[in-house]
Amino acid sequence: MGETIMTPKTALVTGAARGIGLATTRLFVEGGRRVAMIDRDEEALREAAAHLGDAVLPVVCDVSRPEDVTRMASSVRDGLGRVDALVNNAGVADFGPIAETDFARWRRVMETNLDAVFLVSQELLADLCATRGAIVNIASISGLRASTLRVAYGTSKAAVIHLTKQQAVELGEHGIRANCVAPGPVDTKLALAVHSPQIRAAYHDAMPLNRYGTEAEIAEVIVFLCSDRASYVTGQVVAADGGFEATGIGLPALRG
Repeated sequence: MGETIMTPKTALVTGAARGIGLATTRLFVEGGRRVAMIDRDEEALREAAAHLGDAVLPVVCDVSRPEDVTRMASSVRDGLGRVDALVNNAGVADFGPIAETDFARWRRVMETNLDAVFLVSQELLADLCATRGAIVNIASISGLRASTLRVAYGTSKAAVIHLTKQQAVELGEHGIRANCVAPGPVDTKLALAVHSPQIRAAYHDAMPLNRYGTEAEIAEVIVFLCSDRASYVTGQVVAADGGFEATGIGLPALRG
């Protein structure tokens, strides 16, 4: 009798060229999965994928464009044969006052942070049904608690949280689990670009763990939720934020 060859499990990660997406890709690969790395920045994607060898399939795609998503999904099916886990991580941060947020700015945020999550998930539904797979959508603590300058960003992430719950409720009968990770402040290039030293100090004081998280720490939560170890977890929002969301509006000075 011939030996049965098992196809390794796979994952598809959007926004995989850097930051949390790249850290998640690396952790998946360490765990034996093949990974489709999706990003619209071709140069950064090729450079990131070059260090991960045959375990990854880089596909250039703007996940906010329906026609691009359809082409991307076809390439992933041809290259990997299956999709066991989908991580919708691609996102943009565009902070500014409500009065300065015109519709064009609003749409730029929504099309990547929200529309893309819907488009990629819808395109891969049949694939995930076939593998009884998992979806993990990346939101933010800005989707859990309002903050200044985040009218578009925070609203997009709040919508991602609710979309995740809709997916969990409707897709559970097909064996698909859907969960959401809401990172707090994380040491990424994006955070360094938009968080001044004063903002970083304020976050430090407001968080029970008194520090920013790392990309690898967020990746650990994502990969867990995609794994069989989380087989009875669906419809949940995990705030990986050093305790920031739990503090509500409490003042650091009152914690002592």
